[in-house]
Amino acid sequence: MEILLRAKCFQRLAVPGSVRAVHKDYRIVTPQNFSNYESIKQDFKLEVPEYFNFAKDVLDKWTNTEKAGKRPSNPAFWWVSGNGKEVRWSFEELGSLSRKFANILAEACALQRGDRVIVILPRIPEWWLANIACLRTGTVVIPGTTQLTQKDILYRLQSSKAKCIITNEVLAPAVDAVASKCENLHSKLIVSQKPREGWGNLKEMMKFWLDLTPSDVMWNTSDTGWAKSAWSSVFSPWIQGACVFAHYLPRFEPTSILQTLSKFPITVFCSAPTAYRMLVQSDMSSYKFKSLKHCVSAGEPINPEVTEQWRNRTGLDIYEGYGQTETVLICGNFKGMKVKPGSMGKPSPAFDVKILDVNGNVLPPGQEGDIGIQVLPTRPFGLFTHYVDNPTKTASTLRGNFYITGDRGYMDEDGYFWFVARSDDIILSSGYRIGPFEVESALIEHPAVAESAVVSSPDPIRGEVVKAFIVLSPDYKSHDQEQLKKEIQEHVKKTTAPYKYPRKVEFIQELPKTISGKIKRNELRKQEWETI
Repeated sequence: MEILLRAKCFQRLAVPGSVRAVHKDYRIVTPQNFSNYESIKQDFKLEVPEYFNFAKDVLDKWTNTEKAGKRPSNPAFWWVSGNGKEVRWSFEELGSLSRKFANILAEACALQRGDRVIVILPRIPEWWLANIACLRTGTVVIPGTTQLTQKDILYRLQSSKAKCIITNEVLAPAVDAVASKCENLHSKLIVSQKPREGWGNLKEMMKFWLDLTPSDVMWNTSDTGWAKSAWSSVFSPWIQGACVFAHYLPRFEPTSILQTLSKFPITVFCSAPTAYRMLVQSDMSSYKFKSLKHCVSAGEPINPEVTEQWRNRTGLDIYEGYGQTETVLICGNFKGMKVKPGSMGKPSPAFDVKILDVNGNVLPPGQEGDIGIQVLPTRPFGLFTHYVDNPTKTASTLRGNFYITGDRGYMDEDGYFWFVARSDDIILSSGYRIGPFEVESALIEHPAVAESAVVSSPDPIRGEVVKAFIVLSPDYKSHDQEQLKKEIQEHVKKTTAPYKYPRKVEFIQELPKTISGKIKRNELRKQEWETI
């Protein structure tokens, strides 16, 4: 229920009424679900039913609307493999298939309401069916990225006490290697063309291969292991009766993304900021996105420079949302609201968001502090309840009357929130607090910088200093690197406060990233500090 309500807020992220335009086809989209941000804040009221099931109360209602001929001819789900295969399901077909899957969980696996199911699958149709089947049976989905190692899988199985795991033939051997150490695990389901001893084969147990509106086609490139897939690949689009578009995409590849946006009638596109950076560095001149009307970004801050380049090439803005697995949407850029490049926008109507000091006091506009959500005297509906079997960690998120997100930021005089950094990403150098995002935004403005990641690096005098890992633009790879390093450092000094410039610079071929394109800054930071 809470994901449904929070997702409703996220699907309202959309194009503002007035922004700078450079592209000749720049388009301003009229809000479809409300008039403006202030009206949302004023009229927002949660109606919480006593009983609720997303599959029954949302998906099955769209099935009835579909049968009555009152929904556009859009499919509910549209998947492409990249090698010519396609799957299209109506809401009725989605309902039928998910019920068969639910029967397998309830009967063949003997799962009951509240039992936990780990799902580790790539972007294939069975991932969506597994999610809906768990919703129908009341079992708890624990998604995992396909990048998980044997050790990662063991930790998740033991910590969650999961009774069932669903995966493919690639990861099945890793599960088998640790299954004997997981006393609660009694059901293993595999998505494979070949049988595997000790596993139920879903291909044999059922046959699978058969601001949003119902007219929209939404494509979210997030990896299936992240909460963002729940936001924008399940709940948000289907709440509105829109079509969920999915592409198998084993890894993020800019050309495939651009070709897909050009070939299929995708109207809403959501991806990580790093993915947008990769796209604007590609030759986009031969692609036309005739159906695309709204672009959303989440997962990490997006640089204003990238937003501007995307606008110049597509005529569309990128609208940023900020949230967490624990909260879903916290702040966002909403329809009809002036967008300030680089800002996270304004708070979701469901939350009272503040900037706090170390004692839990609310700070005035302009002062940096911890981003918090008021939870007392009334805990907002939509916020997670607790970390499973970890009361200490749960308690650490509370400060006075607020839940502490673990992120640093500030609010300006107009009520817009600005992200500074994760609290553990803040660089403390000679007494100065430096947020990586501001340095990265300055770096990306230099023509030699294609991509960058900023982390702390140990220093015998200052304790730690700013280090920038930089991927050079093709035209600059042959330049003298020492001279280029000095130029980039001087550029940052002039663009932001001088003490924030990267005292260490390392040029690399590519940055470490997740499947969905997010930069793994923690790996780079760990690499720096393990050398001392």
